[in-house]
Amino acid sequence: MIRPDVLAGHLAAEGVSLYCGVPDSLLKEFNAYVGDGASGVDHVIAANEGNAVGLAVGHYLRTGSPAVVYLQNSGIGNAVNPLTSLADPEVYGIPMILLIGWRGQPGVPDEPQHRKQGRIMPALLDALELPWSVLPADEEEAGAAVRKAVAHSVATRTPYAFLVEKGTFAPAGVPAAVPATAPESGPPTREEALGALIAEIGGGQVVVSTTGMLSRELYEHRVRAGAEAEIDFLTVGGMGHASSIALGIALREDEREVWCLDGDGALLMHLGALPVIAGHGPSSYFHVVFNNGVHDSVGGQPTSIDRVDVPALARNSGYRHAATLSSLEDLPGELARLRETGGPALLELRVRPGSRGDLGRPAVTPAESGAAVLRALTGRVTPS
Repeated sequence: MIRPDVLAGHLAAEGVSLYCGVPDSLLKEFNAYVGDGASGVDHVIAANEGNAVGLAVGHYLRTGSPAVVYLQNSGIGNAVNPLTSLADPEVYGIPMILLIGWRGQPGVPDEPQHRKQGRIMPALLDALELPWSVLPADEEEAGAAVRKAVAHSVATRTPYAFLVEKGTFAPAGVPAAVPATAPESGPPTREEALGALIAEIGGGQVVVSTTGMLSRELYEHRVRAGAEAEIDFLTVGGMGHASSIALGIALREDEREVWCLDGDGALLMHLGALPVIAGHGPSSYFHVVFNNGVHDSVGGQPTSIDRVDVPALARNSGYRHAATLSSLEDLPGELARLRETGGPALLELRVRPGSRGDLGRPAVTPAESGAAVLRALTGRVTPS
């Protein structure tokens, strides 16, 4: 395994002077090291992977030094446009190093949403005509690989990608997990807030939950309550798109309310969805943002949500109503106001970071979950 400080030292020796990207569970040890400032190099957690590539482009134009863009391979889609239309040697020719967590690597067990992305990852990099290699797990070999990669990237004016396999980084220096139990005072846990919210929403409504821990908690809540037949779309991939999925349902849903249960990192990733929802969402569209200030499912790295007044952002985007809560005591009254005003409306629920250590995963596949929602809303059965 590679110690994060050793890899950072190799990169610094080759002139890397910026780290930017979206955190990933396979890179969390490295993310933790560069995130606490120990590397002495500038660090930016971007809203999405494409933004990170843009940051690397601007950084190189100002400094002449390559940046490292880190991401999970599921986020490569967000990066394809700036990689091919900006950084490519046929356009501006911008050197940079891509550090890509290889989720779904063939032969390594992973979740359904990662398997195809992992399987096609080498072919996708080849199609993008990006030079790439697997980052060696040996520190000395990794140093040689970094020197070769940076030299090639600079000489040919192209991004160079490293695929990072599971277990490549040593765990030393990773912050301890946030306790799952809530203190006597302060915001509730996400799971507590979710349970209270679902109780107030009531049965028979459409719920679209964002990727990550929240969907897992929603599934377990339904199982405990014996309410697996509720209309829940568990968005296990496509971070940041739950609100648009909910809008697609709401545009043709005349009988039920549609509730999007979102996260702060997911909201920031595709903020442009807000004015679109405001312009097209019906009065039955309700948007709840669980804000814990971190990317919870990949290591707890901070988001930039503390810079944002989320309700003001929603109102300025055109939502009919928006509010924030940090106490569940006021939840029934606030949800009544949302329903009375009508949507599109947004409620920010401030919650604590962290989740239960024994939190499970849905026993249904994404295909089964999607088929259940389709059947409930249309009566149609997907082909087997």
